Amino acid sequence: MCIRDRVSTQSTWDIRSKRIQMKLAPYQYIHVLDKNQNLTRIEKGPMNFVKQENEEIITGDKAVDYIILKPFTYALIKDPTLKIKGEIQFNEHKQVKVRFGEKEIRTSRDCPDPFPLYPGESLLKIDKLTPIPRDCALKLRANKDFVDAKGNERKAGDEWQIMGPFIYEPRIEEDIMELQEPIIVDVNKAIKLKAKYACKDCDGNDREAGEEWIIRKPGQYMLRVNEVNEGPINGYVLTDRKAIQLMATRTFKDIYGIERRAGEEWLVTKELASVHICDVFEKLVQEVYITVLKSDEFCYLVNPWDGKANLMGKKVLHCGPKAFFLQPGEELDGGIRNSFILGDDEALLLSAIENYVEIIEEKKVSHVAGDRWLMTGPCSYVPPVEVNVIEKRKAIPMDQIEGVYVRDVKTGSVRVEKGHTYLIQAHEELVPKVMSELVEELVKTQGGCKRPDKSKLVTFKVPFNSASQVYDYKTKQMRVCVGPDLVDLGYDEEFTLTFLSGKTPKKPGIIKTLYIMLGPIFSTDIVEVETSDHARLEMKLAFYWRFIMDENNKELVFNVRDFIGDMCKAMGSKVRAIVASVPFDTFHKNSADYVRKAIFGEETSTIQASNGLEVFNVDIQSIEPKDKKTKESLDKTVIQAIQITTKMQEQEARRLAENSEQNEQAKLERLKLDNQSEVEKAKKKYLELKADSDAVKTKGQALAEAKAKGEASKISANANVTDASLKADTNKIKKGAEITHDAEKNRIEYEHKKALSTIKINKAKQLAEIEGEKFKKIMEAIGKQTLIEIANAGPEMQAQMLQSLGLKGYMLMGSNNPVNLFTAANGMVGPTGTNEVSKPQSLTQSSLFTSVSYTHLT
Repeated sequence: MCIRDRVSTQSTWDIRSKRIQMKLAPYQYIHVLDKNQNLTRIEKGPMNFVKQENEEIITGDKAVDYIILKPFTYALIKDPTLKIKGEIQFNEHKQVKVRFGEKEIRTSRDCPDPFPLYPGESLLKIDKLTPIPRDCALKLRANKDFVDAKGNERKAGDEWQIMGPFIYEPRIEEDIMELQEPIIVDVNKAIKLKAKYACKDCDGNDREAGEEWIIRKPGQYMLRVNEVNEGPINGYVLTDRKAIQLMATRTFKDIYGIERRAGEEWLVTKELASVHICDVFEKLVQEVYITVLKSDEFCYLVNPWDGKANLMGKKVLHCGPKAFFLQPGEELDGGIRNSFILGDDEALLLSAIENYVEIIEEKKVSHVAGDRWLMTGPCSYVPPVEVNVIEKRKAIPMDQIEGVYVRDVKTGSVRVEKGHTYLIQAHEELVPKVMSELVEELVKTQGGCKRPDKSKLVTFKVPFNSASQVYDYKTKQMRVCVGPDLVDLGYDEEFTLTFLSGKTPKKPGIIKTLYIMLGPIFSTDIVEVETSDHARLEMKLAFYWRFIMDENNKELVFNVRDFIGDMCKAMGSKVRAIVASVPFDTFHKNSADYVRKAIFGEETSTIQASNGLEVFNVDIQSIEPKDKKTKESLDKTVIQAIQITTKMQEQEARRLAENSEQNEQAKLERLKLDNQSEVEKAKKKYLELKADSDAVKTKGQALAEAKAKGEASKISANANVTDASLKADTNKIKKGAEITHDAEKNRIEYEHKKALSTIKINKAKQLAEIEGEKFKKIMEAIGKQTLIEIANAGPEMQAQMLQSLGLKGYMLMGSNNPVNLFTAANGMVGPTGTNEVSKPQSLTQSSLFTSVSYTHLT
C-alpha cells in the first residue's frame, strides 16, 4: 500500500535552462533514465531533483510514494532486486541487479519500514496474511524443491498441512491449495476416507493407495493431505422390531471381532449394537423387520438357519405367540397364516405330504404320504409341515328340494345328496353338472333354478298341464314328468330340448322349450289357397288342439319333435285341397263349412295324430285375397252387403224409435194428469196446515209472552234474594276477617311484648349476675385483710391528723348523707376532762368508702 503525499510534489520549469525541478518529499521516489548511458537509477526524497536534458523521469510527472506494509500484510514483488545479506547488489554500471522472472514476498515483519521499488521491480499486489483458525488447517503444495523454515526438505508437488491457530506467511515456493475446515462426525454417523497413496492414517495404521476406511469417533476430524473424503455414512438405528442384513464384499473382521468371508450374509440386531455403521467391506442388503406371530397365527420357515448355515430344502413350523427375525436365506412359505378356526359344521381336508404320525386323544394315528382325511371342528388347527391343507369344507344345509352332486373319488360314482345338511367326506368331492348354455338358460328362465354353483342339484318346475321329458344316459331310459311337478335332474340325466315352430306364419325352431303344453290351446297359421276360378286367398286359421296322453305310454307325446309345424302343414294341405275344388263365390259364402269339412271330414269333429295330438276345432280369423282384382270385387261385395245391412238396421231402428216415442208420449200425458191431481191435493193439505200453523202460532206467542214475563219476575226476585244473601255473606266474612285480624294482631303484640319482657328480665338477671360476679371477683381480688386495712386507714389517718391539729374529736361525712353541723357540734365537743368516746355509726356496704361518722377523743 502507498501513503498519500504529506508534502505536495511540485515540478517547476527553469525557463532559461529548460530544466525540470521536482521536489521529493520524504518516503517518495522517482526512477530516472539516463539517456546517454541508458541506465535507470532511483532518486529518493527528501530532495529537490533537477532533471537534466539527457534524463527522463519514467515514473511520471509525480513522485511515487514508498510502499508501507501495515501489520499482518505482505507485498508480492515481481522481478525483485538481488540481495546478499540484506544488501542490494549493483553491477559494474551501478545498475541494480534484478532477478528476472522471479517473485519475492515481503511481509510487514521483514519490512517494517516503508521501502521503494527499484528500477525493474513491480508491485503485483498487497494482501493480508492468511489467518488459520483454530481446528482448521491450511493445505500447501510445493511448486519447487526447497527447505522450509523448520528444515524439512520439500520436493516439487509435495503437499502438507499447517494446523491453526496460526498466521501464515506465504512463500514463493508454496502454493495455497485450500483452507480446510474440520469434518464434524455426528453421533451415530461416520465418514468414509480413501487414501490417495500409501500413507499412515491418524491412528498410525499403514494404508495402501486406494484403500478405504471409516472414522467412527464422534467429534472433529481434520483430513490429511493424503486422504479423500468419500462422504458421510449414516448409522442404522436398530430396535426390537428392526434389524439390518449385511453382506461382506471381501473377507475381513468386523467391528464386533467376527471374521466375515466374502459373500457371506448375516443379520445385525439390537443385541449386537443399538446403532450400526456399515464398514467399507459391508454392503446393506435390506432392512429386516421382526416377524410377529399372534396366538392364532403360524408360519412355515423355509431353509432355516441352524447357527452355522442354512438347512436348504428344510421347512420348520413356527406357532404364535412368537417374534423373530428372518435370518439371511430364510423365507416364509406363504407368509403369516391364521390358524384354522373350525366350527361344528366345518372341517379341513388334509393330505399327508410325507409319512406322518398324528396324536389324537393320546392315540397315535399313522398317515402315509398321499393319505387324505378330515379334521372336523369345533377346534383350532395348525397343520404341521408334513400335512397339506387342501381345502376348508363346510356342511351344506339343504332344504327338501335342494341338493348337490357328490362324487366318490375312489369309485368314481356320482350321487345326489338332498334334503339334509351334509358334510363332504374326505373321499368325496362336489362335481359340477355341466349342461349346454341354452339348456342352462331355459332351466333358469322356465324352471326357476338359478345355479351360481354348478354342483347344485338341477331342479325344474314343470308348469300345470304340461309335460317334460328327461333321458338317463346311464340306464338309457327316459321318464316323462307331468306338471305341476318338480323334476330333480340326476347327474347322468338330460332334459329333452324341444324346438317348435312359432310366429305367424309358422317358422321352424322359433320356440325352444324343455316342456310341452298339453292343451287345450290353439295355434295360428296363415294358409295360402287358390279357388277353382284361380282366386288366390290368404287365410289366417286358428287350430285348437290338445294331447290325449296314455298313462302307460307318456313318451308318445315327445315322438314328434315339431308337432306344431307338422300339424299346421297337414292342416294347410287339406284346406288347400278342398278350396281348389270350389269357385270363389261359393267358398266365400261357406268358407267355414269347407274348412271344417277339409280338416275333420263330414262324420267327425276331431282328428288325432299318432303322438296323441288331437285337433278339435278350427277358426277362420281372416281371409284376404292375394289378387288385386279379387280383392276389389270382394271389397265391393262387402260394401254392398254392409250398405244393405245398414239400411235394414236404419229402418228397424226408425220403427222402433217411432213406437218408443208414441209410448213415451202417452206415458208423459198420463204423468201430467197424475201430477196435476197430486198438486191439487198438496195445495189443499198446505192450506189446512197453514191455518193450523197460524192458530198454533198465535196461541204459542201469547203463552210464550206470559211465560216469559213470569220467568222474568221470578228471575228478578231470585236475583234480589241472591244479592241480599251475598251481601250478608260478604259482611259476615268481612267482620269475621276483621275480628280475626284484630285477634291475630293482639296475639302478635302480646307475644312481642312477652318476648321483650322475657328479654329484659333475662338481661337484668344476666346483668345482676355479672355485677354480683364482678363484685365477688373484686372482693376476692382485694382480699379480706385489704378491706380491713382500707377501713382502718381512714380513721387512723384522721386520728393522727386530729392529734397533730390538737383536736379532740372530729366527724366525717359524705355528700350523700349530709349532717346538720349546727347540732352536731355539741356532740363533737364534750365536757372538758371527760374520756368518753362516741361509738361510730353503723356503716353499710354502699357507704363504706363514702360515709364514716364517729367521735374520737384523744
